[in-house]
Amino acid sequence: RSTLFPYTTLFRSGRRIDCHGETVYKKLQKAKVAVCGLGGLGSNVAISLVRAGVGELHLIDFDVVDITNLNRQQYFVNQIGLYKTEALADTLQKISPYCKLNTHSLKIDEENIIEILREDDIVVEAFDEAGEKAMLVNGVLENFPDKPIISGSGMAGLESVNLIKTKKIGKRLYICGDEKSDVETLGSLFSPRVMACASHEAMMAIRLIIGETSP
Repeated sequence: RSTLFPYTTLFRSGRRIDCHGETVYKKLQKAKVAVCGLGGLGSNVAISLVRAGVGELHLIDFDVVDITNLNRQQYFVNQIGLYKTEALADTLQKISPYCKLNTHSLKIDEENIIEILREDDIVVEAFDEAGEKAMLVNGVLENFPDKPIISGSGMAGLESVNLIKTKKIGKRLYICGDEKSDVETLGSLFSPRVMACASHEAMMAIRLIIGETSP
């Protein structure tokens, strides 16, 4: 307890206020961000947001941790077989014990999207399949007129990380990635490119929280 107390106190107040300023700190603390899909993109996004001081995360994924995930996703060998929601929540709590975490171990579809995402301020799309990505993006844009969504598109292969960008489409959709490198075509996902795309998604979420809407 004596070891944990100064650590958690640090995360609750002084250090983050010193780093971000009190206004930004308070905006981050009040924010509710949904991370849909907790693979290479989503697990890295969630860790970045928690470290930044986002007060509430909504973690959504139906899958379990597999040994094939460990080359690019934020899981450990002893978490294999656990639901990704459960495993990632445990890791995030170790990073920042006072972050509020809501979890749904299920698959989002057109039938449940409104109920699941109703309370979140920002949605981060981090799915693998193109059809699921389109479903989530379209569902948010159609059903939540004030809710921004950040989507990942293009991070496979061995091209330069510098090709990964953030682009704004319309008023509420942000696309992060190179928009061309498809894992089904290239057959490879390397952690540095996946993490770079996740960093773009996380940073765009932070910018939106503090009131910046440009990519």
